[in-house]
Formats: sequence, structure tokens, C-alpha cells
Amino acid sequence: MIPVRCFTCGKVIADVWEEYKARTEQGEDPKTVLDELGVRRYCCRRMLLTHAELINEIVPYL
Repeated sequence: MIPVRCFTCGKVIADVWEEYKARTEQGEDPKTVLDELGVRRYCCRRMLLTHAELINEIVPYL
């Protein structure tokens, strides 16, 4: 579950997550994808680049 907003600046970033994830899984360069999606701030880029989807691993223990 990607956070809705960037922790640092508060910009909404969840709206680009699905396209970013799909394009990077197809082998596109993350830098190019973020540039094309209009994610310019380094704090927002960090949120997308370093996000790890752990929800599917945690759910069995709840």
C-alpha cells in the first residue's frame, strides 16, 4: 500500500503508483518513468523508488 501523500512535502503520489509499477516491471528505466509521469521533487521520487509492497506478506499473520 503506497502512501497517498509524500511524507516530506505532502504532494499526492498515489495517483502515479500503478503506472510507475507497471512500467518498471516491464523493464523501463525508473528515472525515465518518473520524469514522464511528472514526479520532479526528489522527496517524492524517493517515496516511489524505495517503496516495498509488504502487505501480502503481513496479511497471513493478522
